[in-house]
Amino acid sequence: MIKRPNTRQKNPPPPRRPRQATQPLLSRELSLIAFNQRVLAQAQDAHVPLLERLRYLTIVSSNLDEFFEIRVAELKERIKLGGDVAHPGEVGPDAAFAEVSTRVQALVAQQYGLLNQVIFPSLAEHGVRFLLEEAWTAAQREWLHNYFLRELMPLLTPIGLDPAHPFPRVLNKSLNFALQLEGRDAFGRNSGIAIVQAPRLLPRVIQLPKGVARGKYDFVLLSAVLQAFVDALFQGMTVKGCYSFRVTRNSDLFLDEEEVKDMRAAIQGELPQRHFGDTVRLEVAKTCPTDMVTFLLSQFGLDERDLYRVDGPVNLARLMMIPDLVDLPALKFKPFVPGLPRALEKSTDLFATIRKGDVLLHHPFQSFHPVIELLEQAAQDPDVVAIKQTVYRTGTDSVLMKYLIDAAQRGKEVTVVVELMARFDEEANLNWAAKLEEVGAHVVYGVVGYKTHGKLLMVVRREGGKLRRYAHLATGNYHPRTARLYTDFGLMTANERICDDVSEIFKQLTGLGRARKLNHILLAPFTLHDHMLTSIRREARHARLGRKAHIIAKMNSLLEPRIIEALYVASQAGVKIDLIVRGVCSLRPGIPGLSENIRVRSIIGRFLEHSRIFYFLNDGAEDVWISSADWMERNFFRRIEAGVPILDPKLKIRVIKEGLKSYLADNSQAWTMNADGEYHHRQSRSGVPNTAQEQLLALLAAV
Repeated sequence: MIKRPNTRQKNPPPPRRPRQATQPLLSRELSLIAFNQRVLAQAQDAHVPLLERLRYLTIVSSNLDEFFEIRVAELKERIKLGGDVAHPGEVGPDAAFAEVSTRVQALVAQQYGLLNQVIFPSLAEHGVRFLLEEAWTAAQREWLHNYFLRELMPLLTPIGLDPAHPFPRVLNKSLNFALQLEGRDAFGRNSGIAIVQAPRLLPRVIQLPKGVARGKYDFVLLSAVLQAFVDALFQGMTVKGCYSFRVTRNSDLFLDEEEVKDMRAAIQGELPQRHFGDTVRLEVAKTCPTDMVTFLLSQFGLDERDLYRVDGPVNLARLMMIPDLVDLPALKFKPFVPGLPRALEKSTDLFATIRKGDVLLHHPFQSFHPVIELLEQAAQDPDVVAIKQTVYRTGTDSVLMKYLIDAAQRGKEVTVVVELMARFDEEANLNWAAKLEEVGAHVVYGVVGYKTHGKLLMVVRREGGKLRRYAHLATGNYHPRTARLYTDFGLMTANERICDDVSEIFKQLTGLGRARKLNHILLAPFTLHDHMLTSIRREARHARLGRKAHIIAKMNSLLEPRIIEALYVASQAGVKIDLIVRGVCSLRPGIPGLSENIRVRSIIGRFLEHSRIFYFLNDGAEDVWISSADWMERNFFRRIEAGVPILDPKLKIRVIKEGLKSYLADNSQAWTMNADGEYHHRQSRSGVPNTAQEQLLALLAAV
């Protein structure tokens, strides 16, 4: 391990805070709720395969978990501290929290209504059943009772509440049960209330085996099994009621980075506390009586606004496994085989192919395997002398990390910049860092105060007596699984000036010294924000001179106030602005005299839109950038991000066509946004659907 001081540069600039916009902005929290409403619409769409509708339903629950853990937790902290409004037109934290609660309550009610009234009954028609206790046959009850005694009961620890047994610490998002008891135990105690916590290693969904199940896919929820047989834990007493509940906690890590002397040790120490942060939400079964709900709220320091009564499982996210357990292809999206760019179809030597010209990969329509193969060839090639890579999210079982370990074991210089503060991936990254260090790789934990979010890989190879560099730069993570689910671009290049930039970035990340000007790459926190502002303002100047001016930007989130204000000014100058923003957007489009030339759309489809592409007409020059950065304050000023120009004319045409124009033409999965932040689903007027993701599958995938 390389011990790093608290700074990576002489006189490093502090994280910059941009001047606030003077124009009204939309609420980030309400925009996130609107995004989840669009995801829920996929679950409501009868044209989507049934098991995929269930998957979308669970994605909403997973998204809401993080929403409460981070965004709502921050709102509640602002309320506690008496926080003021942050932007013009924004309401205070109390009013914002009230509006958030109202909208999420409505969203959750829609979720469970859809699950109970549509999804579960429709699945049952196809032989996929979730059996309630009253529907169990005698044979099923006997099997489930034996399962409870054999697999569940030895792991359960019932806690009867009394002065010696106070209310237990409840883990974040864990499944728990509150029980009402009657009678006295062996010691004469009777508090009337007990708590049972379901260990996390227990499966939340149990599939009945052949011979017991009446159909091929009969499932029973763990909560139903425990509720049916929980009285076995309380011999001699009567269980009057058993009610599932779940609490969500603030899950941000709290580190004073100015005081941290060992980032790795600090995060290792902080991670266990994530499970016990301040509570922000209580979910309870709809059947839970009022007195029990009041008791639980008081134990967690919550009130009625934090309460969510649900008509079904308190954690729908656990149903995400069902589509993988059910082999009914007609109820799922049609499988596909990712394709390859023509340059790689018959290539056996990636280095030779990349030397001939840049290679562009568009995931998931095109395979992520060439990235894996590049690292595999680099690890095994005796002419490769060094590999450098950034790691943000890569997964717990990453083949790429295994090749880096292999390369280090073969004696190559391997340097890995591991971002320890990648939210909810901290533990996986710590584990990979330890394994890399064990084999002699240089592991660096980025720059204190700045998350390393840029996706960079560099291979140094000895060729003809001199060193030659190869680079891969991407909008998405080095994560093979998400590369099949997220849309992203990756560029493989041997361009000397680009590779020189990548080398310089790694030097800045691992060493000390002032940043020098790069040839082509824009780097946050230094040049990315300024260049985006300059490009927007240049389009405005062209428009004022009567020239055509056009901006197209595709990203996950648009929040940064100065960028938004510059877009407003450009719109007033006559610039045509098309924004493809998957999630949060604070900009208000279509306001006369302010943003009437701005259109905002969101694409919600089979794949998660993740690529960031920035296009500026520039009087016909057509500047195109791919990036790891959204247009957010954190990406511009508190992260290490890369903006990469597409220099090859043919590849530039591809990015414009595949990554931008296809999405602007989508009339099937596109949602257009109005000035109030409301979204309307676009429908084809001609009756002919135009679906960007399906067209890209047809164009780029192998099958």
